[in-house]
Amino acid sequence: MWNIGFPELVVIFVIALLVFGPRKLPELGKTLGKGLAEFKRASNELKRTWEDEVRAEEEDLRKIQRDINND
Repeated sequence: MWNIGFPELVVIFVIALLVFGPRKLPELGKTLGKGLAEFKRASNELKRTWEDEVRAEEEDLRKIQRDINND
């Protein structure tokens, strides 16, 4: 996904600590984690729905192909 190593994470953490302060940082991390989890759930649901729709269309096309071959 992203090419972020340990030094980059430390810099990001220090900047976040300076901007938000030590009291807000845990709350911010918790909120960010919940947001990422919700995004992952939504993207998995979208992927599952897409695959189901593609599978249904494939089945319809196979049925049409069988009907054509039988005629």
